[in-house]
Parts: sequence; structure tokens; C-alpha cells
Amino acid sequence: MSSVAPPPVAAPQESAVAYGEAAPLVIEASRRVSLGLGELWSYRELLYFLVWRNLKIRYKQAAIGVAWVVLQPVLTATLFTLIFGVLLDAPSGGVPYPVFFLAGLVLWQLFAASLMEAGNSLVSNEQLVTKIYFPRLLLPMAAVFASLVDFAIALVLLAVLAVAYGVVPPIAVVTMPLFVTLTLAAALGAGFWLSALNVRYRDVQAAIPFLTQFLFFATPLVYATTLIPEPWRIFMGLNPMAGAVEGFRWALFGVDLPLLTAVSAVVAVMLFATGLVYFRRTERTFADVV
Repeated sequence: MSSVAPPPVAAPQESAVAYGEAAPLVIEASRRVSLGLGELWSYRELLYFLVWRNLKIRYKQAAIGVAWVVLQPVLTATLFTLIFGVLLDAPSGGVPYPVFFLAGLVLWQLFAASLMEAGNSLVSNEQLVTKIYFPRLLLPMAAVFASLVDFAIALVLLAVLAVAYGVVPPIAVVTMPLFVTLTLAAALGAGFWLSALNVRYRDVQAAIPFLTQFLFFATPLVYATTLIPEPWRIFMGLNPMAGAVEGFRWALFGVDLPLLTAVSAVVAVMLFATGLVYFRRTERTFADVV
């Protein structure tokens, strides 16, 4: 009696193809760290809608809406002018103190708001991160770029105040976008680090306000760098916002441009590069951990 060999059992994917069904597509994360700049460009429309969504959420059901962008720096500048400009007579490099302080404040608020929103961007968008695929870098980037709208409005307020005090900017004002870019690089770099760490360690969420407050006093906002002894000024450049604020004031008022601005620029570039690499390296685990 001859034996008949059993028919071969097809693999799951082969069986699916044989019966006219589509084979399952398995997407695996690559172990190679790629910056994915081309992918970011292909998702540029999504970035636009994320920025628009962040703006709508920020001012949704707000009683005075966008007026907060003007009211907050006005009240803050008034308070600090009374304390440091009038009572303590803090030096301002020959610039009227309200204009001096507000010039640093509008740039600082761009950084602080970006840092707060970007650091919490992944955790606050848990449903998006776990449900669909898109470059996760878009979330902290959208948080930072949304803050640019508030900055533009505050910049108009600064221009009005400068005109009221008769402050005429020098030709160096054309370099002002460079120091805004420096601020964005620092905000994005710190945002990449904090958002990625916040997914795994929720302590970061509580540490961000403390870090923002610490950097506020480490940045020459209410005082000029001339108050710092000369040998120590260069170390202020380790805070990227110190150089950004000093360079911004130089572009607007023509005051001396300290060497710490160059140090801050190097630190901001390093912060951005390392934050980007760390974010991309840990991105594959976000959906599992968040």
C-alpha cells in the first residue's frame, strides 16, 4: 500500500496570497538613527494644522482671547520697571528701562512658552502618539512655532513703546532675525530633550516650571551684563538665552555686543543637535511608554 505524502502547509502570508487576500504589512522601527528631514518635509501640511490647532486650544473659551499676549508683557514690564528701574535704579545701558526690559522680555516669553508647550507635547497628545503614525518631531516643533504668533504680536507692542520713548534702532536691526533664530534653536533643542524624557520620566513635567524660573534669573532680563564682573560674564553664555537677549538688544539699541553671545550660539547649536539625535533615537519607544 503506497503512502501519500500530506500536502505542504503554506506560510500565513503565502496562504493569504493564494486565496487572493492581501498579505499583512509589518512595519518595524529601524535601529539606525536617521534625522528624517525628507519625511518632515512631506508632512509639512500636518505641521501647519498642528500649529493652528495649538493656537485654537490656547485661546479657546478665553474671555479676552489674544489680548493676553499684550496684557501679560505690559503688566510684567510695569511691575519690573517700578522695582528695578525706579526703586533699584538698575543700569540699562542708556536705554529707557521700560524699553530695555521689554526687549528682553518678548524674546524670553517666546523661549519660555515654547519650552513649556514643547516639553509636554508628547504626553498631552498621547492619543495621537499611540493611534497613528507621523513624525513625532512635529509635536514639539508645532508647540514652538505656535509661540511665534504670540511673539509677533508682542514685537508690535515693543515697537510702539520704542517709538513712544524716541528710541531709533541702528542699522544692525537687520540682524534681529538671527537672534530670534538662536532663541528658536535653543527652544527646539531643549524641547526635544524634555519632551522625550517626559515620556519616560514624569518628573520632567514638574521640573519644567522650575527650570524656566531658574533660567529667568540667569538671563540678563532685569539687569545689564555690566553688573556681572568681567571674568564671570563669559560663563553666562552657557545659558543660550543670555546671548540671545544681549544680541537682540544690540540689534535694537546698538549697545555693546558681549562675547558671551558667541558662546551662547555654540551652546544653542549643540543643544539643538544633541536634542534632535536623542529624540530620534528614543522615538521608537514613545507609543509603548507614553
